[in-house]
Amino acid sequence: MEKLLKIELKTSILKAFGSAGGGYISQGQSYETDSGRVFVKINHKPQARKMFEGEMASLEAIQKTSTLRVPQPIKVIDLPGEGAMFVMEYLKMKNLSKHPAKLGEQIADLHLHNQKLGEKLKKEGNTVGKGAGHSEPQYLDKFGFHTVTCCGFIQQVNEWQSDWPTFFVCHRLQAQMDLIEKAYGDREARELWSQLKLKIPEMFCDVEIVPALLHGDLWAGNVAEDDFGPIVFDPASFYGHSEFDLAIAGMFGGFSSSFFSAYHSKIPKAPGFEKRNKLYQLFNYINHWNHFGIEYRGSTLNVMRKLLK
Repeated sequence: MEKLLKIELKTSILKAFGSAGGGYISQGQSYETDSGRVFVKINHKPQARKMFEGEMASLEAIQKTSTLRVPQPIKVIDLPGEGAMFVMEYLKMKNLSKHPAKLGEQIADLHLHNQKLGEKLKKEGNTVGKGAGHSEPQYLDKFGFHTVTCCGFIQQVNEWQSDWPTFFVCHRLQAQMDLIEKAYGDREARELWSQLKLKIPEMFCDVEIVPALLHGDLWAGNVAEDDFGPIVFDPASFYGHSEFDLAIAGMFGGFSSSFFSAYHSKIPKAPGFEKRNKLYQLFNYINHWNHFGIEYRGSTLNVMRKLLK
């Protein structure tokens, strides 16, 4: 693997440093190279290239907005046999502690970026962007993303939709519930979902939603800081409702009140925020059920019942 890395990166030096790390999906290792330090994620599953390509596209999209700092993506490399590596800039990161408010402001700036592009285009009388093949971000009036991304190891369809409830129900909730049905055939989950999906559109009747570029997996394990400020990584981006990111951030702790206060100073809560927040948390509980097993069934069904009241 290291011989392949040297060839692909065109480096005479490839020296590992630090301890190997990683999450429950991929392993990681840092290296010294001719052109500086890099961090390499390694995954031996057949779907690794698709997963890493989605992550790379997400990092590139966030980077183009100039709102948030992310590692510079470098290259996805196929491994012999199966699997792939994803090479990116090495950043010496530590737990977020000094800069949660700054991160809240920057996440809000990310979410407002497309809206501001739209306002600028209205003033200039320009046309709507189509979402791919542009060196600079272009205003998008649809929900989705130009490529597949992955939430954990599950591939997410990001086909463009003209309205948010359709995108969210079809490409996020229904897609995850189909996996639950296939794996468990859970009758109670099926019955609750059949009732809930009919009620979801009414949760958005009184709120205007401009497509916002999202991180897509904004939990505490995917944010950090260094001496220069906040850093985010491991995104699964798409254009959606800004509240989606906040629901995941609020689920399992790790984000201080100063993060949310700073965010809402730029994007105030809209009417119905709390109920929609539960709806977005439902997606994450279903996703955890699919990834980690039956222990998340109870949480999933409880949220469904609350949303039906």
